[in-house]
Amino acid sequence: MDRSVSLRRFFADYVSTRAGVKDPRIAAAFAAVPREPFAGPGPWSIAIPGRGYVRTPDDDVAYLYQDTLVALDAARGINIGEPGAHAMWLEALGLTGGETVMQVGAGSGYYTALLAELVGPAGRVIAREIDPGLAARAADNLAAWPWAEVQARSGIADDLPKADAIYVNAALSQPSWSWLDALRPGGRLVFPLHGAGGFGGMLRIARPAHGMAWPARFISGAGFIPCVGPQDAEGGRRLNAAFRAGGWQDVRSFRIDAPDAATCWFAGDGWWLSTDEAD
Repeated sequence: MDRSVSLRRFFADYVSTRAGVKDPRIAAAFAAVPREPFAGPGPWSIAIPGRGYVRTPDDDVAYLYQDTLVALDAARGINIGEPGAHAMWLEALGLTGGETVMQVGAGSGYYTALLAELVGPAGRVIAREIDPGLAARAADNLAAWPWAEVQARSGIADDLPKADAIYVNAALSQPSWSWLDALRPGGRLVFPLHGAGGFGGMLRIARPAHGMAWPARFISGAGFIPCVGPQDAEGGRRLNAAFRAGGWQDVRSFRIDAPDAATCWFAGDGWWLSTDEAD
């Protein structure tokens, strides 16, 4: 058996088991997608959160098949994210075969390929990457998944296509209305919510058929580089303080009506997160 295939199978089982993932399709997707093309030629810089990077001594592919972040651009802090965390978030996204999913922040395309595996050839992946160099690299890496398209454009725009799910890999201090508008009824949005320089949570919002209260919950903590686009600086500072104060695990709905002081965990500009279930 090819060494990379063997390593990938163990890596997939290890990552999904460590993350507590129950859907076997997640492990199958990790086993199917080689990391080497997306990481580029070694040696590689492995990120240790809060500690910087450690350089691998050579280009042995075993270094890539660990539950670690791999640098794409260490100077800018751009990495292929931690697989175990993405395994949790992808399971929460709840993709099924034939769905259309949009990704914001494709990087070199590694998690775009995983999304493509999860929706299958009958589905569609539309990935947006604002960095032209990374977008071109991702497009080359994704040649084996022709149902995945990479666009060198901002993922925050008014012309987003309708999607069953949106997966965001860059932090924003408020949900983007363009993402919410692009979701079909029953659609799911998973994105990292926190202000610049902070650490927040990966929030899942589901679009109901009607109403101003949408089911929402935090899947886990999360920390990402900021999304290039409109950011609410003051809201971001308040948001980071709210995460430090705690209670975010109790959020159960995203709302756009008047905040209720008794159940409001955080109120943004025209939106708020409640500890009450959606109606």
